[in-house]
Formats: sequence, C-alpha cells, structure tokens
Amino acid sequence: MGKLPAPALAAPLSSADMSDLRQRFKAGKKALLDEFAQARPTLTASATLLRRLARHVDAHLQQLWAAAQMPAGAALVAVGGYGRDELFPYSDVDVLVLLPDGVEAHTSGAIKSGIEAFITACWDTGLEIGSSVRTLDECLIEAGADVTVQTALLESRLLCGARALHKQMEAQLMASMDASAFLRAKTLEMRQRHTKYEETPYSLEPNCKESPGGLRDLQVLIWIARAAGLGQTWRELAAKGLITKFESQQLQRNEGLLKLIRARLHLIAGRREDRLVFDLQTAVAESFGYTASKAQRASEVLMRRYYWAAKAVSQLNQILLLNLEEQVNGSQQGLMRNITPEFLDRAGMLEVASDELYQQQPHAILRTFLLYQQTPGIKGLSARTLRALYNARELMDAKFRRDPVNRATFMQILRQPEGQTHAFRLMNQTSVLGRYLWVFRRIVGQMQHDLFHVYTVDQHILMVLRNVRRFFIPEHAHEYSFCSALAAQWDKPELLYIAALFHDVAKGRGGDHSDLGAVEVKRFCREHGLNKVDTALVCFMVQHHLTLSRVAQKEDLSDPEVIAAFAAKMRDERHLTGLYLLTVADIRGTSPKVWNAWKGKLLEDLYRVTLRALGGARPNADAEIEARKHEARNALALHSMLPGTEAPLWETLELSYFARHEASELAWHARSLWRHVGAGQAIVSARPSPVGEGLQVLVYSPDRPDLFARLCGYFDGAGFNILDAKVHTTRNGYALDTFQVASPDLDLHHRDLVSLVETKLSQTLNAAGPLPEPRRGRLSRRVKSFPYTPRIALRPDERGQRWLLSISTTDRAGLLYAIARVLARHGINLQLAKISTLGERVEDTFLVDGPSLQLNRAQLQIESELLDAIALPK
Repeated sequence: MGKLPAPALAAPLSSADMSDLRQRFKAGKKALLDEFAQARPTLTASATLLRRLARHVDAHLQQLWAAAQMPAGAALVAVGGYGRDELFPYSDVDVLVLLPDGVEAHTSGAIKSGIEAFITACWDTGLEIGSSVRTLDECLIEAGADVTVQTALLESRLLCGARALHKQMEAQLMASMDASAFLRAKTLEMRQRHTKYEETPYSLEPNCKESPGGLRDLQVLIWIARAAGLGQTWRELAAKGLITKFESQQLQRNEGLLKLIRARLHLIAGRREDRLVFDLQTAVAESFGYTASKAQRASEVLMRRYYWAAKAVSQLNQILLLNLEEQVNGSQQGLMRNITPEFLDRAGMLEVASDELYQQQPHAILRTFLLYQQTPGIKGLSARTLRALYNARELMDAKFRRDPVNRATFMQILRQPEGQTHAFRLMNQTSVLGRYLWVFRRIVGQMQHDLFHVYTVDQHILMVLRNVRRFFIPEHAHEYSFCSALAAQWDKPELLYIAALFHDVAKGRGGDHSDLGAVEVKRFCREHGLNKVDTALVCFMVQHHLTLSRVAQKEDLSDPEVIAAFAAKMRDERHLTGLYLLTVADIRGTSPKVWNAWKGKLLEDLYRVTLRALGGARPNADAEIEARKHEARNALALHSMLPGTEAPLWETLELSYFARHEASELAWHARSLWRHVGAGQAIVSARPSPVGEGLQVLVYSPDRPDLFARLCGYFDGAGFNILDAKVHTTRNGYALDTFQVASPDLDLHHRDLVSLVETKLSQTLNAAGPLPEPRRGRLSRRVKSFPYTPRIALRPDERGQRWLLSISTTDRAGLLYAIARVLARHGINLQLAKISTLGERVEDTFLVDGPSLQLNRAQLQIESELLDAIALPK
C-alpha cells in the first residue's frame, strides 16, 4: 500500500451543482429540525433526531467524496461525537481523511487537489466540517502522544472509502492502547473539568454537556470501557457485571433526558449552545410544555428536572468509575481490613460487608457517614457501598426518620470533632440527606432568582455549613482570624451547624423564609433531644440570620440608638456571637463576588460595638469621641506632627464627624489638611484602604449643591465602585467627604492609582459647567432574564430631623451618579451613604436632609424622579 492509484480527474462541481447541494442539505436539515420542534419532547424523539441528523450529514459527505473522486485506497472516517453516529443540531462535524502508510497528501499533487476540492466543497455547500488528513502511522503516533486524539479515534466510524484501512486502524489502535494510562488521563481530565465548573452540577447556569453530572461524565465512562475492551453500551456493561440492570436503565433514562435538553437548547438558540443560560431557560422549558404558576416559573420546573438527572448521573458515574478502576487496574482483590462487622476498609474506601446490609439493618445507613468521619484513612465510599445506598433509598421513609436510633446517629454526625463538610456533601450526593431531612429534600435543585446567589438552595446551604466548619479548623484561621477566635470559645459547634442547615430551608414556599425556617428548626431540635436553651438559640439564629447584615450595611452605626435597639434584639453575647458567625458564613456562601473586606469590617464593627453595649457599657458619645481624639493625636505624633496640628480642622467640625470616623481616619484627615483649612481650594488625598481592598479617598472642598454628584460622576467614569461614603459639612462651609472605593478592572500599582485619582479628581472638582449625563452600562444576561423591581423608601428618623432614603434595584454602571444628580437637583444634603452590593443587586441607604423633604408634594416628585433614574434602560 505504498502508493495510491492517482484519482481520475473529475470535472469539478459546477456552481449550479453546488448551489443545488447547498439548498438540499439546508432543506433536509430544516425539515428534521422542524419535525423535532413540533414533536412531543420525548427521549425517543431526541434519539431519532440525533441519528437522522448524522445520517443526513453522512449522505451529504458521501456524495461530495464521490464527486471529488477520491482515491480508492483512502477512507473518510467520522471521529469524535459524530463518530458515535449521533449529531446534535449545531454540533461539530469532525472527519478524518485516512491515507495508507507511505502516502502523504502533500507529496501527490492529484491527491492533494482532490482532498482540497472535497474539503472546499463541504464548506461551499454549507457543511462546516473540522477535518484532519493523516496516514495510518501518523494516526497511531499522534494517538500515543495525545489522549484527545486517541479518544477521538476510539469512536471512529467509517463513512466511505477503504474499509480494510479503517479496520486496520481500529485494530492497531486497540493493540497499542494502555487502558490503565488512558483511565488515569481521562480521570484527571474529568477532575480538571469538574474544578472548572466548581465541582457541582447545581450552578444556576449549568453546561449540560461539560458540567459535573452532564453528558461528558457519561461519555468518559464509555470511553474507558471501550479502551479496556469491556463494552460499548450500558447494556454490555451490565452484562459484564459492572453495573446492575436497574443502573443500566437509569443511565439510559438520564442520558436520554440530558440529550433531549441539549437538542432543544440547540434548536432554540439557533447555534451551538450547551449552557442553560437564564435567557434561554424559559424558552426551553416552554418547549417541554411547562408553564409558569404562582408557585414557580416554567424554567424552575425544567431546572429541577435537570438537577435531579445530573445528580443521578453524578451518583452513577461514581459507582461505575470505581468499578472500572478495579477492572482495569486489577484491584478487585485489593487489601481489605475489618473496621466493624458491617464495614470494611478497602484500599481507603469504606465498603459494606454485604450487599444486603441496609435492607437487613437500616440503621447502618446513617452509621456509614458516622464511620466515614471517625475512621482515619477513609477517603470515600466504595462502588459497592454507593450502589447499596442507591438501592436503599426507598427504605428511608417516615418510619426511618422517626426512629430514635437514627436521630441519635444524626446528632452524633453533627457532634463529631471533624468531617462534617465532607460527610454532609456525601449524604447529599447519595440522596440520604434529603431522605432523612424531608424538609431539605424540598429545596434540592431549587433555583434562586435574586441576582446574587450563584448556587441552588441546597448547595448554598452546604457551602454555608462548610464556611461555619472552617471557623473551627486551625488550618483555616488565617482566612477570617476574628471568626476563628470567636469559634474557639464556642462550646457547641453543632448548634451553628444546625442553624446553617436550616437557615434557608424554607425558601420557595412563599412568606418569610426566616420565620418558616425557625418553625422547621424548632421541630428538628425538639425531635432530636436538644434542651430548651439550645433550641431557643438555634431558632433565634435562623429567624434573624439576615438581621445583622441588614443593620451593618444599612444603618448608621455611629447612632447610639441604633446600637441600643440592636443590642436589645441580640439579648446577650452568646446570641450575638452565634448570629455573627452564621452571618459571615452565609454571605460568603452566596457568591465569590458578594463578600469583600469592607463588608467584613462593617459586620465586625457592629459586633464589637454591640458587645460593649451588651456588657453594660452605656453609650457615652463624649467619652468615646475624646478617646478617639486622644488616639488620633498619638498617631499624629508618630508621624512627627507638632502638637496642635489637628486643631485648625477639628475646630470646624461637628461631633457627628468624630462619631463616624475611626482614630486612624481622624489622624489621616488632620495630616492631609492642616495646611489647607479654609484655603478656598479643593484638596484630594488618597491612600490604599486599611481594610485591604481598593482606596480611601478624602475630598475637602468649598461646598456646593452638586458636589457629591460630581464626585460620583468621576468615580463612575473612572470605573470605580463606591463601597461607602461619609459626607460632612464644616462650620466654615467646606465639604469633607471620605469614600471607600474599589475597582476590579484597574491593574495599576497602588502608588500609581493614588496619584491618578488625586490628579484627575482635582481636575474634575475645578471644572465648571452642567453635570454630564450618566452613562448607561450594558445589562448582564442575568439582569435581563430576572429583572428586579426597583424600590424606594423615604422616611424620617425618630427625631424627625433627618431622612432615611433606601433604594433597592439592580446594579449597573452610573447608578449612584444618577441618584446623586436627582438629590443635587432638589438641593438635598447627603450626610451618610451606605452602599451594599449583593451580586447584581444593590441595597443603598442614604441619610439626607433638606427643606424640600418637609413638603409632601416635593417628596413625591423626588421619589418619582429617583424611580426614573434607577429604572432599567429599555
């Protein structure tokens, strides 16, 4: 086979022929997709579509191959997903032009021109193929060097041409296959892919192909089985004893559902789109016939079904992968030791001694996870144990949940010195957690459309449990040292774990989920033998798990009445500490983007000042202020400032200034402004934020009505997010404003950033002219899919001297500037701004005053203009 007969020179396809082929190919595909779109969304319908699409492309390629008069010794081979004899509406079509050894495409002009003509014809007739041209030897060399090529060839399928050559490639590929190395490579690939998708099938926009529990997890299993010669279908694997007949049926059913969802997703998107993104979820759901109800959206019905399928795939993937490892690596008879009469340690995996253990002893189900925690060296559950748990799901009924032995075991799991995070994840993955805590089962796979949670409710809860657990682990003390210090003094960690498990467990029912969750956790505590004091504490933490965050981020913490009221609600130090730890863990568990050091500082400040109030220290503003002044003077002395440096500035400021700023800020302000008090010019000073993120920016300028709006306009245009603003007016008519800002987009060194802000902001303040229009940033897909109704509340404080303006809306560029322009237009003075960003939602609180706020008509006008300013662009 050293030479191929030169192909007969075929007359090239005419433009009319090409146009006709293009039209026929396009029309044929459209007919298949239209038929699928009109058909009932069944597993059979999607399987038929994928097979018929592959056949349609097969016929088109075969016709083009013949028209190009390719040499008889060459072969056209489908590889990759197309090689599986199925094709999604917009999936890649990968083909291999296989040549015998000794023949290279570039050495023969006729062969080269024939191949080029074939590939060009494919594209010209509307078939966008991914093509490669290799000899048999080149295929084997590349397969040995690249596991991706090896995988693609493993699923090859002859389309036309030399059948013997293709058979030879298949035989030599399998002969050179190292099944153990292939298994290791695909397992590492899968782990890397799972890490990319955050190790969970429950992200709110999952990739139905690549995410954990997606189609790729099933394909990996078949690839490994084929490489090891163990089978190519689920039925063949069942016949080999690697899975049971029931598991084979479950794999086929869930694979069919994922394929159906992916096919519908492609059809509706009109392109290759494997992510169930928010703006497509509703359309896909409606294509399944799901409709919205008062209780849930159509998309939520679809996603719940997807999550249950992905969860089943994840479970079955674990079972089968472990069995394949045993077969391939010959570890079926691995080293085992007895742990108890019921359980064995099988090479670090916990294994049931009998397949019938759970049927004979249902109490052993929960003991599995207790033993997993207690036994050193156990790193997971064996395939046999996972299968036994999978088959024991129906045993976990109401009687099982009421059993005192099971309740005692569950509390033992919570009270173990370590292992809760992994134990509860395993319990959720194996469906044991939802079967035992029936209230938890209701929120498995439940979506959260609140613009800042990025996980389903059950995954968020487990994330919060993990965060609480980390407070008690010394290795994680560097992450949140203050929380770790408090946790070290906490005597019953299980109370915090229970609060974490139940804090959001009533979401999606309607009503206040905090109150409903408190009812559920009270029932749990009573049934599991907690005393009245501990029960009351856990109920308190669940019922008020949003309170501490709300007060810290929305209210004036320098106001003694705010602190006194909050302290009264907290009751004592134990309630305050428990709620603080739960709150930090909760916020950190919503999304990686929601938590920042500034939020942490606000929460810690509220905790500390409330703790003093609970300790009997009555708020004494004068004493507190004098203490801060004394500390600030000491700080100035350390910077070699002369005594009295602070006097010119401090003499112009009200007590509220000293109440709202820490001693370090008082010293910084005095050091920056002592030469410029009343000098008639704008001064800008910036420094890296003491809390570790972004900058603190000090502005001292002759006051004017639009000053705050101009400042917001600068920060908006420069790409900064304002996290906090403290605004003061001095007795001599100057504004002294301090901003906490951050910018995720700027990658300058702090020193360069400080210089840039000081220069550019000074120029902005010295510029004249009207305020520029706020920029309208692009809205994210998530905001477009789940618009949040803007809300405004304007109410006087208890003294009737100042007003609290609360604004809740979706976040976007220019938002704060748009708000500031309205306030400036009505001559409203801003005293305090608390900016709270929760993912893509903002909860801003402003302390304001001004004569227009005393007039009802003016109030309505202000509120109306603010609603217009914060409304989403159409």
